[in-house]
Amino acid sequence: MNKTVEKGKTLLVDGPASVIVVSGKTAVFGLVLKNGQKVVIREGKQLPFAVEEPTTFDVSLGEGAGMEEVDGNTVPPSWSKAYEELSNIQAKPATILVLGTIDSGKTSFCTFLINKLTEAKQKIAILDGDLGQSDIGPPCTVAYTIVSKPLTDLFNLEAKNAFFVGVTSPSSAVEKAVEGLASLKKEALTHNPDWIIVNTDGWVGEEAAVRYKTQLVEKLCPDIVFCIQQADELTPLVNALEKFRRVHVESPQAVRQRSREKRKNLRELGYVKYLKDAKIQSIPLSWVKIEEDMPVCLSDNISLRQARKIYDLLGMKSLHVSERPDKICLVVGRERWINPEGIKRVEEFAGKKVEIVWKGEEEGLLTALYNSERRFLGIGVLREVHYKRKTVKIYTSVARDIAIVSIGKVKLNRSLKEVPTLLTPENSANLHKLS
Repeated sequence: MNKTVEKGKTLLVDGPASVIVVSGKTAVFGLVLKNGQKVVIREGKQLPFAVEEPTTFDVSLGEGAGMEEVDGNTVPPSWSKAYEELSNIQAKPATILVLGTIDSGKTSFCTFLINKLTEAKQKIAILDGDLGQSDIGPPCTVAYTIVSKPLTDLFNLEAKNAFFVGVTSPSSAVEKAVEGLASLKKEALTHNPDWIIVNTDGWVGEEAAVRYKTQLVEKLCPDIVFCIQQADELTPLVNALEKFRRVHVESPQAVRQRSREKRKNLRELGYVKYLKDAKIQSIPLSWVKIEEDMPVCLSDNISLRQARKIYDLLGMKSLHVSERPDKICLVVGRERWINPEGIKRVEEFAGKKVEIVWKGEEEGLLTALYNSERRFLGIGVLREVHYKRKTVKIYTSVARDIAIVSIGKVKLNRSLKEVPTLLTPENSANLHKLS
């Protein structure tokens, strides 16, 4: 359908949709669009078309999409002032870090800065630190890429490299998230950018979030921290960063708050994107290094003699046994019941806790695949661990050079939808018997 919008207004379009500029002058996050230019808006996203002179659009709306005409420009004036602040930074490369709560406009602000800087012929490295709503890399990763021209959506960029954290929030993986972003910043510097822009996640309200963000800022050492504050939600964090240069910017008035379910749906679109044309790869464990945590238990670091002793004490043979600094890990068949007295005997013998893993709990766990130089190759979904054959089956679009498999804590079903990483009712009953 054709839609004509007068000067001084903004057309807000919610995806899935496509918009073609038929005539006139309009801009998205500072990028002036050419007549005939087509912009695709993905599901769950909204783009503002700020009209600078009367403009006619050809709009195609998908299921659940919509559009709304509002007065004025939804890009706050403080964003242009924020861009002007960058002119005071002379030393290059310079690092910009953006903070804000969930759906405060952080990604839109980063897109605006990229468009302004690339318009000025600046080379940008953009680091995406939002595990749960990643735009540049797959969900559960931090990633970076190099940008040299304006754009409307960071999701259309291709990552130069990524670091798999394996969770959708840094709250349970603080050290790993900081390590990943620090290593990617170091790598991004080798491309000689003029600016490094770091977008962050929306976890800000809790004490632990303040500690995480403070640790991250101190590690990345930005030249300027932009704080997108809607009320006073960033005050404790801003106060903790007093030794850094902080600039407050406004959140867009038209920013849309997304539900937890909508944010999950967006992640699931990311899984689909990065698992396009995926196939089952059967990989011998001897070919790869496995980096994992429960509930997979793949390490093979226990002597045959000690394993036999554990089996004798347990009164049965498990599918697999391994030892960690703080626990003994036993993998057993899904339907098997274990005598709690046997567990106690093993714990007394080993001097550490026994952890039970039921076969099949590994199915659906999100994985990351790296080459021998620890270069990120892509993601996969763990389908099965065959303990007897010592192989793993992974559903992935990566077909070669796999040397490292990192197993995360997010679980997907066969339709690539997130599902809880909970025990089955049968296993819960078994746990109850052991308690």
